[in-house]
Amino acid sequence: MSVNGAEGRRGVASGEHSGPGSVAGAAGPGTRIGAMRAAMWLVVAVLAIRQLAAVFRLPPGERLTALDSWTGENGVLHLTGSLYDSHQFTGTPFAGLALKPFASSAEQSLGVAWTFGTLLLVVALGVVAARALPGTVSRRTSLLAAPAAISLLMVSLPVRNTLNLGQTSIIPVLLVLLGCFSARGERSSGLLVGLAAALQPTVLLFVPLLWLTGRRRAAVSTTVTFAACTALAWAAMPGDSWAYWIHHVAGAGLGDKPAGLANQSLHGALLRLGLEGPLEITAFLALAVAVTGLGLRRAVRYAKDGQLLLAVAVTGCAAVAISPTAWQHQLLWILLAVVGRVGTRASSRPVWPALVVLAMTLPGTMLLPNIEAVYPVRDNVLLIVALCAACAVPFLPRSSPYWQNPVPTAYATPLPSRWARVPLAPFWRRVLTRPNLLMELLAIRVGYSVYSHIRAAATGDRATAEAHGRTIVSIEKALHIDIEHWANHAMVKLPRLEAFLDFYYESFHFVVPLTILAVLYVRRPSDYRWARSGLGFATMLGLVGFYFFPLAPPRLMPGMGFIDTAHGVQDLANPDYGALTAMTNQYAAMPSLHFGWSLWCGIVIVVLAPKWWMKALGLVHPLLTVTAIIGTANHWVLDAVGGATVVAAGFGLTYLLAGRRELTKTPQDPESTDPSSGRHDPATTPHARSGQSAQA
Repeated sequence: MSVNGAEGRRGVASGEHSGPGSVAGAAGPGTRIGAMRAAMWLVVAVLAIRQLAAVFRLPPGERLTALDSWTGENGVLHLTGSLYDSHQFTGTPFAGLALKPFASSAEQSLGVAWTFGTLLLVVALGVVAARALPGTVSRRTSLLAAPAAISLLMVSLPVRNTLNLGQTSIIPVLLVLLGCFSARGERSSGLLVGLAAALQPTVLLFVPLLWLTGRRRAAVSTTVTFAACTALAWAAMPGDSWAYWIHHVAGAGLGDKPAGLANQSLHGALLRLGLEGPLEITAFLALAVAVTGLGLRRAVRYAKDGQLLLAVAVTGCAAVAISPTAWQHQLLWILLAVVGRVGTRASSRPVWPALVVLAMTLPGTMLLPNIEAVYPVRDNVLLIVALCAACAVPFLPRSSPYWQNPVPTAYATPLPSRWARVPLAPFWRRVLTRPNLLMELLAIRVGYSVYSHIRAAATGDRATAEAHGRTIVSIEKALHIDIEHWANHAMVKLPRLEAFLDFYYESFHFVVPLTILAVLYVRRPSDYRWARSGLGFATMLGLVGFYFFPLAPPRLMPGMGFIDTAHGVQDLANPDYGALTAMTNQYAAMPSLHFGWSLWCGIVIVVLAPKWWMKALGLVHPLLTVTAIIGTANHWVLDAVGGATVVAAGFGLTYLLAGRRELTKTPQDPESTDPSSGRHDPATTPHARSGQSAQA
């Protein structure tokens, strides 16, 4: 295996001396690459400081809990009974034996040293992984891969979990990578992998990988090293060894409950699905055999193809799936799978890495909505990604003609703008074809989740929000547009109108924008990108208003006589303010994105609809929305003005960065006629003008 690792390193070296026609040559002066590299290492430093601060801010009883088994009186670390009495320590007896030299240290000093040491291990892991990239890479890639890999590791859930708990799960991954790519000779390679297996037994799955790829001496050395380390730990700590290997079934009974969400293995998933007893054990063993066989077969194929890092990742993902317990801090193998190349088109290449990074950095609740039907997927996101990497994802072989030269993306040419320097960012080029649907759905879901979190975190205090409310009232009175009280009480006198506007306010806020996006995605891909960008910018600008200008809506202003038509009479002396307080920020009123999003819908329909009556119908939605937000006492008139402002700014930013919406006629899109795609997109033919105003 180390031979191919050397090949990868030679590829890096050759990339450093690539000629002007290479990717490196196209990157520009070396100073630009140096500046990018310095910026990325600065990001690494910032992330490291952030992780240190996050760990040290935790109370002593909540950080490094995996080391609680070593804590004695007065904070001095020493063994008091079995390692596994508290069920906090889930490592092997050999890992406990390796920790014994720390027993004379004070708890606080060990915590500091352990945290800094873990960060150094993360850096080493990122550097080794970057050097193990398969094939020939450019000088830019060779220089930027290490800080990019370290940054991803820093923000990943396993590393954050490891830092908080004080686990040793980074060490086995690092030892395997060192054994595969840095060790000289098969015996030293097997020694390192065997040490990793002594710390994490599922690493033994690399033994058949070594054997089947012709590294039989390394496979034997791995087995012997694992057996020797385990025997040494058994001789030194027979009670703990019996507890780990026999009583807890190789650690399966340690830590949280196996059916808990933290256990991202097939065993945990089957338990969460309701299987128990012999049926669950039989199903688990059958699935484990299938995953092992298929995963190893794929890993051997990729190893012989020169993609050793991908082979290691596939084997590690299979080990995660078949382990009785795969806790979050043990899932770093999944992140290594980003090196696999998937798809024949350049536009498809980022999809798989993005899926892996999102799954490894964000909780499942952010990736998928809180709908019961998707709970089985949401609760097992990491396991599903691991299974896909091990058994299903069709990674490209290096012999594929698309490995180095994927089908290029077709970019459209905007019509000339009125100002010479528009677009300001020429690298943001308009794409004709529709984006990947899965990535779009994930982007919408994650974007809305981030929006909800920031909106909730931007809550101002009650006094400030009410003071801003009085300021808004005084401005509206000066402008003679203070119609909220009249509109609110007039609507209450018309019960049917009140019921309709309450329903409209609560129901159409998401339905209409999502419907428009769906229609544009299917019928007008280029216009979909234009409309989506405008909406995204408007929403981000709205968050700025929520954060810097918390504002109480009319229904939460004491002494003004407004009636909350949706929730009834509010007890303004009670800080709960009704049912919605627990779900959303009640002071996120300026700007009104209820009206802003509806105005965005109206503008998109007016611009793109082919019939005059469709354009007129598109204006009904913002008119009904502004009536609803004012009549229900949820917004001031100036909130609607703020919503219109951010929408205008959103479309303006899109114009500045991407140019005009209209596009010139373009040559036929190579993606639309690529034989591998099996489809032809009429929107990209020479006779189609993707951005034109659709005529009847």
